[in-house]
Amino acid sequence: MPMQEFLTGKTIPGYNGFMDSEVKKESKIIGWREWVSLPDLGIIAIKGKIDSGAKTSSLHAYDIELEEKDSKTFVNFKVHPLQQDFSMVIKCRALLVDQREVTDSGGHKEVRYVIRTSMLLAGVKKRIELTLTNRESMKYRMLIGRAALKHYYIDPCQSYLSGKTLKQKRFLKELKLQMSKV
Repeated sequence: MPMQEFLTGKTIPGYNGFMDSEVKKESKIIGWREWVSLPDLGIIAIKGKIDSGAKTSSLHAYDIELEEKDSKTFVNFKVHPLQQDFSMVIKCRALLVDQREVTDSGGHKEVRYVIRTSMLLAGVKKRIELTLTNRESMKYRMLIGRAALKHYYIDPCQSYLSGKTLKQKRFLKELKLQMSKV
């Protein structure tokens, strides 16, 4: 008997209790927060909080400006990739994909710019959509929404299961050295 049927006492149409073997083979287990890279934006290491309640992922951005070039619209913005560190600034540029009204966890509506970029998480590189918003007052600079979580299982009791890549380790070590000299 499938687990859902056991728990609810109801048969769930289309659910056979087994995961597609191809999906299972390609899936990774991640924790409720993980180290992420956004290579197209030049962001080597940023902590991302898994947010299965949000459809689209969100990135902390400020000084956001639009730029028209060759009949395309680009978004120029800056990112503080590390929590509680305003000294590190990464200047980013991406093609504007859309503008969407997003409701945050507090019920406030905001129109946000949407970009597409590559994300590296747990050894898997994929294209994702990101909304840009000022998350300066929030603990995590990035939220990873469910649209970016296909092929991942989330263990809500664990953190940083995927660890850091060698590039992330080097980057953070170098940053720590620089900070100790200041």
